[in-house]
Amino acid sequence: MFLEKDRNHSERRGWIEVICGSMFSGKTEELIRRLNRARIAKQKVEIFKPEIDTRYDENDVVSHDAKAVSSTPIQNASQILLYADDFEVVGIDEAQFFGDELISTCNDLANRGKRVVIAGLDMDYKGNPFGPIPKLMALAEEVTKVHAICIRCGDLAQYSHRTVKNDKLVVLGETEAYEPLCRSCFNKAMKENNKE
Repeated sequence: MFLEKDRNHSERRGWIEVICGSMFSGKTEELIRRLNRARIAKQKVEIFKPEIDTRYDENDVVSHDAKAVSSTPIQNASQILLYADDFEVVGIDEAQFFGDELISTCNDLANRGKRVVIAGLDMDYKGNPFGPIPKLMALAEEVTKVHAICIRCGDLAQYSHRTVKNDKLVVLGETEAYEPLCRSCFNKAMKENNKE
């Protein structure tokens, strides 16, 4: 019995962490912070991002406050499995841009003993659940929801309100295209948009 217990403790246990919230809430900053701490602990770390996210840099993951870390841009979530064997900690930024295959990819990684840290928007510009993030939140061992500050009233903001006219689900942009809003201000803005 004692030997069996010791053997189980020596096996690496994987898990999934999700960092979610609106735009400008510090998701990427928190992802970078967690991965830097893993590096300090001498763990092998890699971060992945979708190829389509070239807002700040084609290769690096960059937060709104200009913190940057080198990453591997990928076309789809299953590519992560090709690189992940050499790493103990896998970070994934802008996870909402990957399809549902990200869910099985993250489960596979965690089942292999990897720590998987995901950052992404939990809601789209209409306030609806976005991409694989809601399912990943359900499967994760740890979920951290971060908030921005409402640009209109100063309350906590959890919505990413699009300020430009475009009905596409994915529109890359920053402050020129989005503003963080609280529930009340978001509902008012959506009513105003529907009148136009």
